[in-house]
Amino acid sequence: WTKLFLEELGYTVDRNILKQDNKAAILLETNGRKSVGKRNRAINVRYFFLTDQIARGNVEVEYCCTDEMIGDFMTKPLQGSKFRSFRKAILGED
Repeated sequence: WTKLFLEELGYTVDRNILKQDNKAAILLETNGRKSVGKRNRAINVRYFFLTDQIARGNVEVEYCCTDEMIGDFMTKPLQGSKFRSFRKAILGED
């Protein structure tokens, strides 16, 4: 829906990238039920929506190191230089 929303606003979207800092989650998202092990075999099929979207080419998942995850600015209390660098990135100051 983000791609459709941005296109409705007049932007062109070539790639819809989802940044993820958990490599196990990336494997589960890209491989779906094929990468299911003992601990996650009880996951309901309805939670594999993202796997379907990746297979259709609507979304791409990329690894992003935790130290570079800008979304943490909104969800975690950050201190010092990390706070300032994320604030600059979000505000487009640099």
